[in-house]
Amino acid sequence: MSDLWNVDPIPFVGKRSLRQDLGFRYYQPDRVVAGKPMKDWLRFAVAYWHTFDQRLVDPFGEGTAQRPYDKYTDPMSLALAKVDYAFEFYQKLGVEYFCFHDRDLAPEGDTLRETDANLDRVIDLIEQHQKESGAKLLWNTSSLFTNPRFLAGAGTSPFADIFAYAGGQLKHSLDIAKRLGAENYVFWGGREGYENLWNTDLKREQDHIARFFQMAVDYAKEIGLEAQFLIEPKPKEPTTHQYDFDAATTIAFLKTYGLEDHFKLNLEGNHANLAGHTYQHEVRVARTAGMLGSLDANQGDKLIGWDIDEFPSDLYESTAVMWEILAEGQIGPHGGLNFDAKPRRTSFTAKDLFRAHIVGMDTYAAGLLVAAKMHEDGYIEDLVADRYSSFDSGIGAKVEAGETSLKDLEDYALDIPQSKLLAATQSDHLETVKATLNNYIVETLGQE
Repeated sequence: MSDLWNVDPIPFVGKRSLRQDLGFRYYQPDRVVAGKPMKDWLRFAVAYWHTFDQRLVDPFGEGTAQRPYDKYTDPMSLALAKVDYAFEFYQKLGVEYFCFHDRDLAPEGDTLRETDANLDRVIDLIEQHQKESGAKLLWNTSSLFTNPRFLAGAGTSPFADIFAYAGGQLKHSLDIAKRLGAENYVFWGGREGYENLWNTDLKREQDHIARFFQMAVDYAKEIGLEAQFLIEPKPKEPTTHQYDFDAATTIAFLKTYGLEDHFKLNLEGNHANLAGHTYQHEVRVARTAGMLGSLDANQGDKLIGWDIDEFPSDLYESTAVMWEILAEGQIGPHGGLNFDAKPRRTSFTAKDLFRAHIVGMDTYAAGLLVAAKMHEDGYIEDLVADRYSSFDSGIGAKVEAGETSLKDLEDYALDIPQSKLLAATQSDHLETVKATLNNYIVETLGQE
């Protein structure tokens, strides 16, 4: 292996030290947890855009990032060099998957034809590296939001030429997905929303993007692309209101337009928070509807009002998410945990890219271990079964079996005294539940 990064392959160090640096404390890819290797539960993926392109800018300052490929000044030479650095990064980190937007990879030309040609040069090199390393494409997508032409959206743009350009860009991106063996294909509507309703035909815009998605479905069938299509909800930023606000909104949209058989959801922790939800809530909504596809592993800062894409370090949140995944049996049909995250602006060195991914990977590995112990003990399952036990027999069982009418319920309830109704309720003991979850985290990880 070459040494472009001047970093050794990241080892498992376990309890060697509390002061963690370039080593995993919890993540062991081949360790079997709940019947499967960790790597199969988690399927970690590196995000090309944040890891190799992000310069650590924020709304108030220029980038601080120092990267070993900064010596390349020609845009095409830089694009090709990044591929070499990227695949060494995957190998040294021990990650089998990667993700990218088309415009992460190569500079744009004056026309779509020129841009496609630039992109294809980079794809040639990626394909070569894939064959040599075995790295797999978890998903790719089109950047239909960065360029100024998409200022009013792509699939929802009021300008037909922009809609057509977006369609042409998407077509080529789907061809790349087929060529590189993408397991999923993501649609993130970065500007698919509205700033102001007075000049917006909301119904027409949603009709247009539904048609856009249907054309993608049709083209995938035409070329034999079997990747799972995913939509990634986001509530706000950059537009005032995004059409794919959260999991529930996105599922309703898909069902309204008859697309639910072709799409699932790619969910993100930071986006869940911006929508006023927990990450666990969004995962539960999606999996309850049979729409869980894949996950972005990041978190937000509750004190900052924008999408900061911080690497995950919250053990409570990772435990909650992995509990849902274990209950589901997998992260979607072909999903994984993609680190749509970037180091903080003050963590600017090249080695900080490794440190940040190690934190994220260990956090979710730890969450997997805790969640597996909780499932093994059946603690949450017992709580839920006990809470709804009155529907297992009597009038409750008849309700669930569809054997009651409102008249039946009235006849049953008319003469029940208030004291008996109050006795039918029970405390959730919620504070004790929360304390027990803390105990599982502390005790399980303390034994590692």
